[in-house]
Amino acid sequence: MNKADTDWNIDQFEDRLFEILSDSNGKVSVAKFKSILAFSGLKDTDPRLKECMTNFENVLQSNQPDHQDSAKSMDYYGGLYLDKKTFKECIQENIILISKSMKNDFIVPEWQSFKQEIDKIYRNCRNNTNGDVASYIPQLARYSPDFWGVSVCTVDGQRYSNGDTSVPFSLQSCSKPLTYCMVQSTDEYIERVHKYVGHEPSGRSFNEISLDYQNKPHNPMINSGAIIVSSLLKPELSLPDRFDWTTKMMSKMTGGEHLSFNNAVFLSERETADRNFALAYYMRENKCFPEGTKLHEVLDFYFQLCSIEVTCESASVIAATLANGGICPMTGEKVFNSAAVRNTLSLMHSCGMYDYSGEFAFRVGLPAKSGVSGTVLLVVPNVMGICLWSPPLDKWGNSCRGIQFCQELVNVYNFHNYDNLKHTEKKMDPTRRRMDTMSQDVVNILFGAFNGDVSALRRYYLLGLDMNIADYDGRTALHVAAAEGQEQAVRFLLEKCSVNVNIKDRWGFTPLDEAERFEHPEIVRLLQSFREIRDHPESD
Repeated sequence: MNKADTDWNIDQFEDRLFEILSDSNGKVSVAKFKSILAFSGLKDTDPRLKECMTNFENVLQSNQPDHQDSAKSMDYYGGLYLDKKTFKECIQENIILISKSMKNDFIVPEWQSFKQEIDKIYRNCRNNTNGDVASYIPQLARYSPDFWGVSVCTVDGQRYSNGDTSVPFSLQSCSKPLTYCMVQSTDEYIERVHKYVGHEPSGRSFNEISLDYQNKPHNPMINSGAIIVSSLLKPELSLPDRFDWTTKMMSKMTGGEHLSFNNAVFLSERETADRNFALAYYMRENKCFPEGTKLHEVLDFYFQLCSIEVTCESASVIAATLANGGICPMTGEKVFNSAAVRNTLSLMHSCGMYDYSGEFAFRVGLPAKSGVSGTVLLVVPNVMGICLWSPPLDKWGNSCRGIQFCQELVNVYNFHNYDNLKHTEKKMDPTRRRMDTMSQDVVNILFGAFNGDVSALRRYYLLGLDMNIADYDGRTALHVAAAEGQEQAVRFLLEKCSVNVNIKDRWGFTPLDEAERFEHPEIVRLLQSFREIRDHPESD
């Protein structure tokens, strides 16, 4: 398609959008337009809508120069109505994203239903009062055990948050996969990193003083491995420049959302770092570091990385960037190469949850990384990233509420890495449209009845499908099977599925009427006998 055709299609879409949204006065309410975007999962603050929102603001200010911006709520634009020319001018710079929203062409099309399920799980987990807040440094011990936040960001930038999602907290061990991904994305280190650190689960405590059979740390997700990886990240730079470069990379992952540094956490980490110093000296003794590594500088850098602060909302964008193959969904910027992300997610899947990693991989089956601040970064590859934050930790150092949320999530949705997408037991697929699913069910069942395919009907019945489901004409599988003379299919539907024998289509015809019209006497007798049984069941 050439540019002229594309421009014509966009202009045609803008015209149709205006026709749909305009009122009797031929104007579009900006508040209504924004509510439709929000319904699909887009936020006002989405940087991909910046030009559109700025245009709305300029129009409002020109119409009402004294209008004060307090909270930018829907009421803020409540009185703003645009004619066709102005409306098209305001939206044209962001029309591609707007068209996807209006066409419901996002990865999670039934966004409101998905939000409701997330809310249910959130409320269930809020009642979990197990665990204790980390206390090895004062800054972590001060967090309330009641803090509980969940933020979701899909690969299309759909956003949803519930709870304490704007409270900053330090990344702690959640910085480890990000640091590893940065090193992997630096071309000259894509292979070099695993000369210094392995990629096997250790089977031991995350801070144990031990190495693998090659005298390397077992993987980058434990303290020893993360310290080594820190030494490989931009070693040619000074410590200030290295930290500055790293925070800029992390800021790209968040799409420019909240990212800060907590110096008090850094100082406390360094003050209580006897075990990490012991690990570093042990590794230097075993020649684990690259030549010329400045040990104390590397440890300071590692503590700085652990002390970077995010919120649930900004961290969910980080997780979504990993889910999106290294491309930030909020900006479209490629932060990491796909090979680095693949390797990072592989290690998160096998080693990301401390000593609970194997159990988590078994029960949840998704890449994740936890930190002692109560954070869990959960990645659903190609679909979404989720950040969970609740300070109370279990005996493995993982957030109690975070673990419960992950387990309940995969009980509801087919997110587990080994869920069979065709035969999962009544789990939902949030990437499918409800109407597409329903229409496909109707087609499958009616087509099976048309062909007399009892094995197909049996399969649909065992999958829990409604065998009374009807098409837009109100015709059920029993109508079709009766009209086509498929006696075995009729018998199966009546005897095994107990379908409604008296159900009528839009013209008022029952399955018996269909059998009589198309002259299938055996099926007529069969339907009559079942009608008598249903209408006059034998008394006990």
